[in-house]
Amino acid sequence: MAEAAQAPSHETVIQDSWARCREFGLTHHSAPSFVRPGQGEVSALLESQHALVQTTHKEVLPYYGNIMANSNCLIMLADSQGQLLQSWGDQRFIEPTHAPGFVAGANWLERYTGTNAIGTALTCGQAVHIQHDEHFLKANRFMTGSASPIFDEQRQMIAVLDVSSDSYLPPSHTLGMVKMMSQSVENRLILNLFKQRYFQLTFNTSLNNLNSPWAGLLVFDETGQIVSANRRADSLLGVGLARMNIESLFDVPLQYLLNQPEAQPFNLRASGRFRFHAQINRPQQPAPIQARDFRPSAPPEQTGNGLTLASINLGDPRVDKAVRQAERLLEKDIPILVHGETGVGKEVFVKALHHASSRSKQAFIAVNCAAIPAELVESELFGYEKGAFTGANQKGSIGLIRKAHKGTLFLDEVGDMPLRVQARLLRVLQERCVQPLGSSELYPVDIRLISATNRPLRQDVDSGLFRQDLYYRISGLNLELPPLRERTDKAAMFQRIWDYHREAHQSAGLSPEVVTLFQRHPWPGNLRQLSSVLQIALAMADEQQIRPEHLPDDFFADLQAMTIAPEPISQAPQPALTATTEEDLASQLEACGGNISYLARSLGVSRNTLYKRLREQGLKV
Repeated sequence: MAEAAQAPSHETVIQDSWARCREFGLTHHSAPSFVRPGQGEVSALLESQHALVQTTHKEVLPYYGNIMANSNCLIMLADSQGQLLQSWGDQRFIEPTHAPGFVAGANWLERYTGTNAIGTALTCGQAVHIQHDEHFLKANRFMTGSASPIFDEQRQMIAVLDVSSDSYLPPSHTLGMVKMMSQSVENRLILNLFKQRYFQLTFNTSLNNLNSPWAGLLVFDETGQIVSANRRADSLLGVGLARMNIESLFDVPLQYLLNQPEAQPFNLRASGRFRFHAQINRPQQPAPIQARDFRPSAPPEQTGNGLTLASINLGDPRVDKAVRQAERLLEKDIPILVHGETGVGKEVFVKALHHASSRSKQAFIAVNCAAIPAELVESELFGYEKGAFTGANQKGSIGLIRKAHKGTLFLDEVGDMPLRVQARLLRVLQERCVQPLGSSELYPVDIRLISATNRPLRQDVDSGLFRQDLYYRISGLNLELPPLRERTDKAAMFQRIWDYHREAHQSAGLSPEVVTLFQRHPWPGNLRQLSSVLQIALAMADEQQIRPEHLPDDFFADLQAMTIAPEPISQAPQPALTATTEEDLASQLEACGGNISYLARSLGVSRNTLYKRLREQGLKV
């Protein structure tokens, strides 16, 4: 099982573990037993787990060698039954009396060794950090450790990875590091299993983190069916990915993904969610694929100064007001806070502001505060010195804020920023200096700050979820971008996005029926959903005019949710569509309130067939 969406607090984890220990009959003075099996059983255990051990040792740990170089840490790998498989690192802190617990086969389940990082992580199914005095058995209080479960491609817990030491380990950084290590093992296991025959899509919110352990990973076949995914992909996309098709997740057709250059970064938008950087790796032994050359024009984020404020201002009064107000502050040192539902185009708007300013030649750094693991937000934003914490890169990191020096820093979903990070960000904004983790030196920064949120930040301030002083520091000018359903320039927006996504040979446009449906649609996913719908429709229509039958089913599901369809006048079986007269069809459609999907189900035919018959009879939808 994967980690729960709302994991119990650390205090609850420790309390529950100590309660289990007492139920097992242990006391604080009990000696850990470790119940190591015989040598033959240990040999069989190691043989059965050879691939897991080798993947961890050869493919993952070399990237984390600085953990052992910077501290006297011991890394341990145990199977799902708590049996130690292998350990790497410094064992000097292990006294002879403790040695039985650090050899292959030693069992670290709570029933044998009390509360400990390995056994407790296995029991609660989530990453844990156990300090010295949090061990139930006093005999184990010489050490501290962080451990994180490892899941296979079927989301079954198969092992746990642990970092332990007899010295103090900072909980947040050590826990974040061991999570990354376990995620790295999971990613390698998935790739080793599937890379021969399947496509692999790696994606993340930042180009700099595209190859990091916390990037999302999707494995899919030539039809787009998802074969496997890592847990990070679930987190980034906000959905469970089992048995889904990749086209339902992103705003591009499958062929667009299949035709991307090997291992070359490109931009990718998730349907109604975030924008990502991504790259594709092809199978080493691919099955034959009939793929046509499909390359839409570059998205706005690749067109540099081609993205202008004028290009997003199509006549809606609220958008026009936001644009005009923002233009007045282009060269002012006044922060801007952009409000709007998910998918209304907040990042596009902010990029247009950046390109229109004198900072357009400098860096534009976008940070999705909701997508970076909470344990890593501080180090990602503010940077760190080499050796600042367990697992710190030997070269250190300047952080995203300093990368935005002289340019624009865009904090998206700023309301999801942890409170402790909010305090540090406030200091940066007040002093215009950044102090990396583990450093006493201050680095001046010159940034233009623009933030965005889809949360009611004023309410978050009142409830204590967001600092009041930071709120007033980032909200110099509040701008509201309206949802698509409320915009008065919808027709122009439909045309603009259609023109943006179409290929050169696709010039037939939208049919009047589609334009009518678009005007009625609630567009809960806003511009991202519109973009996705049009890309699918263009792929289905090819060179034809886009008609209702080219639109995806979930588009009509949103329309149907708006309308409470009337009960059929008669409970008698409906006649077959081929026997329905024009008058009957027209009256039934009127009785259904114009709901095509409901009428199609009532007649037992597909929606496409019904549309075809309506056009044959000259009826307008």
